[in-house]
Order: sequence, then C-alpha cells, then structure tokens
Amino acid sequence: MREKVWDHLESTGLAEFPRPVHRRIPNFKGSLQACSSIQELDVFSRAREVKVDPDKPLEGVRLAALQARKTLLVPTPRLRTGLFNRIVPPPGATKEVLRICATSQGVKDYSVPVGLDGRARVDLVVVGSVAVSEKGWRIGKGEGYADMEYAMMVSMGAVQEDTPVVTIVHDCQVVDIEEELLDDHDLTVDYILTPTRIIKTNCKRPKPQGIIWHKVSYEMLGKIPILKTLRSREKQMGKDVTLRDEHPHLANTTRAAALNKEMAENTQPQAATGSAQMGQHHVESDPLSPRLEGSGTITTVYVGNIPPSLRVSELKGALREFHVTPFRLNWQGAQHRAFLDYKDQVTAERAVTSLKGLSLGGNTLRVELAKSQRNKGQGEINSQK
Repeated sequence: MREKVWDHLESTGLAEFPRPVHRRIPNFKGSLQACSSIQELDVFSRAREVKVDPDKPLEGVRLAALQARKTLLVPTPRLRTGLFNRIVPPPGATKEVLRICATSQGVKDYSVPVGLDGRARVDLVVVGSVAVSEKGWRIGKGEGYADMEYAMMVSMGAVQEDTPVVTIVHDCQVVDIEEELLDDHDLTVDYILTPTRIIKTNCKRPKPQGIIWHKVSYEMLGKIPILKTLRSREKQMGKDVTLRDEHPHLANTTRAAALNKEMAENTQPQAATGSAQMGQHHVESDPLSPRLEGSGTITTVYVGNIPPSLRVSELKGALREFHVTPFRLNWQGAQHRAFLDYKDQVTAERAVTSLKGLSLGGNTLRVELAKSQRNKGQGEINSQK
C-alpha cells in the first residue's frame, strides 16, 4: 500500500520536494492549503500546546501554531537526542522569521530541548501519514517513530486518552485500509485534512495506552536513549518491561544466560557493594576465555560519570541487558569510571551505541571509545583524561 501511494504521487506529478517521496512521509502539491484548514478546527483553537512532527508536508501547521502563539513541540529526528524540542522564536519575530522557524532548519536553530521532567501537556498531536482511511486507520512510512512518540508521550503523561490526533495528506492518500493490518501499537487519527476536505473520523479504536515493551527490541533501545530512561522508570513502578528479545520464543538466550551466570558466580566478593569498591580497582574477565590468543587489537570502551553509590553488579546487569557483556571489565569506582574490553571493534561500538544516554543511579553515563587503545597482551588501558 505504501509503494502504491508513493508511486502514484510521483507518476502523477503530485510529489513535491524532498524527492523521491519513497521511504518518506510524502510532501505533495497543496500541502500548505491542507495545513491552513487546521485553523478551522475547534481542537486547534482551544489547544495551547501542540506537537507537530518535523516532516515537510506539516510545515504549514507548524507555522499556524507559531502565528497563533501556541507552544510548538517538535520531536527530535529519530528520537536520537530526546523526545521534544520546543520552538522558541526570537522576540518580536516577523511573519517571515516565523516561517523560517517552521522549517526543518528553523527547528534546529530556534529550539530548546524538553526533557522528561519538562512537564509537557500536549493538547493536540499532528502527525504525517503515507496512507489513511476515513475510519482513522493510519499507515506511516514503516519505521514506527510516530507510534513510538505517542506511546512515549502517554508514558510521560504528556497526552490524555482524549487528546485529538490530526494528520495532513493529499486526497489520493485517503484509501480503504483493512483493520486487520493494524496492531495494538498503531496510532489512529481523529481528523484528516486534505487540500479539499476536513474529515472527522469518529474513530473508536483505542490509541496506544503506553509503550508496549515486548515489541521493543534491544536495537531500538540502543537507538533511542530516552527510551532507556522511560523503561527504568516503569520498571521501578513495577511494570513489566520485558523486551521482545527477552522472550524465550523470540530469542535464544540460553548460552548468554549461562555465561552471565558463570560470570556472576566468579565475581570477587569485593565487587558486591559500592563501599567495598571504594579506593580499589576491580578487574573481571570472562571465565570462558581468560586469555586472548594470537595477535590483534582489544577495543576498550570508557564509561564515566559513574555515581559513587553504583555497584559494579548494576553496571554488569545493564551490560547483560543490552547484550554487550565485555570479556574484561576494569572497575574503578573511586574514580567514577570503568573500562570495558572487547575482542573486536564492532561489539565495542555497539556497546557505545547501546549505553549512550543510559541513566544509572541518577547519573547519565558518559560512554565512548577509550582514547588510548592497545594491542592484545600489552597491559592495562591508560587512564582516560
């Protein structure tokens, strides 16, 4: 269905920059006209805080929100650095400056990040679509970010059950969609705006009630740092945050579990508590391969900003959780840091991606490849400066 819509927009000359529209939320001729009709909706007039996706065809809605002096929130691209940016035009901004603020470049130049504790209260959600039905069923570009954004907003209390959702599309993108294609994580819409129509869907299908953790993979968790923090919060609240990869029928974790158990059993007693680690270095190796044979390079990952209260077992738990257990862990609790040794650079880089943005013990860890590397058998890593 996506391919048919993308192909039709291109072949009929309806597609607009950026092109080709394939693999995107497509921009189309008449998008500004469709966007302008949002001012006719009572839900827009009443809204004080509006979340609008950063896609090109929604530029007109972002402009309308700024001109109406509403708080405009735009998700960060692919959620790499957080969830929202709040667009803050300069004082006395002219209509032309507001127009720039509504563009993708303006979102970068005139925005401030909104953290999880930013107390966002979104009154209206505007998303892009590839296809949508008059019943409110929506198909995005296939990466799931709009669905995840909404689920994350539910998790952080930024939207309510009755928060309306609007999408902007060309008339040709309004098609029949079988409900069987939808899953419980898919976002539905309440209003569809096209260049010629305003459609109220009266959709009764429930919207996502929060993050469905058993559909989240370790890979997604690694790509979206804020997701790790939300998971940690919900875990503390007693919610089931088991990931897709952790379900026995979805991932074979037998060997990893056995290795992790053996590592835990071989941990020295001094690593059991934070107080025992103070002033000491603790080096732990994979008992299954205590020595590395032959030539090659060890790739070391530096983990900094470790809080004094953190136990090495908690860091090890996070490493196991993200499937990036090193063959050797050099714990330096008194210096608030640790070094993780990996046998290859690919695994080390995956560890950096997975752990970056992770918060443990109230601190956001600093994670990067160590600045000094060494060959196998050449001794310990130099201290990170």
